[in-house]
Amino acid sequence: MNEKRSEQVGVRARGGSLAPGSVVGDGRYRLLAQFGIDERAGAHLWRARDGQLRRDVALTLLVGDPADAESARAARRTLERAAHAAKFNHEGVARVLDVLSLGSGITSGEGLLGVVVTEWTKGTDLIDLVAERPVVPLTAARMVQKLAEAVERAHHSGLVLGLDHPQRLRLTADGTLRLAFPGPLPDATLRDDVKAIGAVLYLLLTGRWALPGGPAAIPAAPHAPNGRLVPPRSLVPAVPAELSSLAVRTIEDGGHGGIRTSAAILRALELAAEAEERTQLINAAGVKPDSDGTIWTTKKPVKDKARRRKLALGVTVLVVAAVGILAWLGMLAISFFQDNPNSGPAINVAQPTPTAGPPPSTEAPPPSPTNPPPGQAQVGAAVEPSSAAVFNPDGDGDNTSRAKNLIDGDPGTTWRTDQYRQQFPTVKRGVGIIVGFDNPINLAKLNIQGGSPNTVVELRSADSKNPDLESTRVLGKATLNGPSTDITLPQPQQGQYFLVWITQLTNSSGKYQSQMGELTFLPAQ
Repeated sequence: MNEKRSEQVGVRARGGSLAPGSVVGDGRYRLLAQFGIDERAGAHLWRARDGQLRRDVALTLLVGDPADAESARAARRTLERAAHAAKFNHEGVARVLDVLSLGSGITSGEGLLGVVVTEWTKGTDLIDLVAERPVVPLTAARMVQKLAEAVERAHHSGLVLGLDHPQRLRLTADGTLRLAFPGPLPDATLRDDVKAIGAVLYLLLTGRWALPGGPAAIPAAPHAPNGRLVPPRSLVPAVPAELSSLAVRTIEDGGHGGIRTSAAILRALELAAEAEERTQLINAAGVKPDSDGTIWTTKKPVKDKARRRKLALGVTVLVVAAVGILAWLGMLAISFFQDNPNSGPAINVAQPTPTAGPPPSTEAPPPSPTNPPPGQAQVGAAVEPSSAAVFNPDGDGDNTSRAKNLIDGDPGTTWRTDQYRQQFPTVKRGVGIIVGFDNPINLAKLNIQGGSPNTVVELRSADSKNPDLESTRVLGKATLNGPSTDITLPQPQQGQYFLVWITQLTNSSGKYQSQMGELTFLPAQ
């Protein structure tokens, strides 16, 4: 008899006794359709009919064995948090109508530990939304922006919403995301809500879920061999770099570029959405940027014969005028260099005798790569790196095929970053070039040629070709200005891999992009 009772409780704990047409909550709520299961909390998400008020409601059923003390404790904590959220009012969160617990609306024979009753949200299931294709990036940003506003408001009130499961969310008829099944996990934190916003953005952009405990109906987001989350842009090239980086930085823990608060992600979403709107307006106007950021019209020139004749006549007049000016300048030059007898006696310039040498100089020679200022190490001949690759911990890298131009010995061949609409670190923490040598060198100075002005770079030491940014160490810093910039180390540093890390891009009329021509590494003598 006891074995049979235990078996029945086990079935109920897995939700086996829950089916459309069943009633819960002392017979008040009739189950209509199930919309998902959050396995982490044993939470079954249902649409139901309130028999007393004759309206549809959303039920979060906490299924479990009342005899399990730990499960009962976790359920009580979830119910307490849901009860506190009943005072919260925002269009991005379904209003909590009632909270039922054991002995208060729930009997032990129902196989339930508690029920959270909320108003029903009409709309579309999030899994159905991304089933066929990802959402357009701008639309995804705006959808998540509304959800982030709700999180920000809740966090100011000291509430954790618990939206880190896609089946708890629904898309409303007006195109906004809404937490339809509230009921945060007992140990959920404010940080979990923030990570959930990034995961929802990742899901809309790629159709993949990037947090643990997601539903089986949604593929898990892939990770690189180093354990880092693969950016959405790598899966869907149409995703803008700003949104791709934003999703990764919000989800992943650690690092100086991570987004850890709801206010920060809300501001970043606003900037990313505005930038994407400007891009769409430019595309709609029929213009497109060239590879260097210059915008050219896509309209074909009009074939107007009269206009072409006027243009040809104007060019001819300009050519004739230019020839006349050049001839006049030539005559002036000839008369200037001809001897003039009335100009006075010629001036004799004394020539040094073969035996007389120049007087000894009392000034110190200027600093040079082999003759540095006092107090700095003597440097030797440049050491040629064996490799150069783009280092971008927040994405795939910028112009990766041109990284080798920085170590080819020709400053005229350059590498440049992608063009961004926002400055670092809003979009990403930065981007750089990781340079490797066949053997460790004792580096004393780095010379950068052909750098964009006002670009800020750091020289960092690294322990491998693919390090974590947090494991690298800053050796020196400089703002590029002029055709050549040096980063001279206070003390030579031994190493085989070095990172030239850009922390600030050159700003040109609101477009952010930098380039470099050649990296020269000078060891200590």
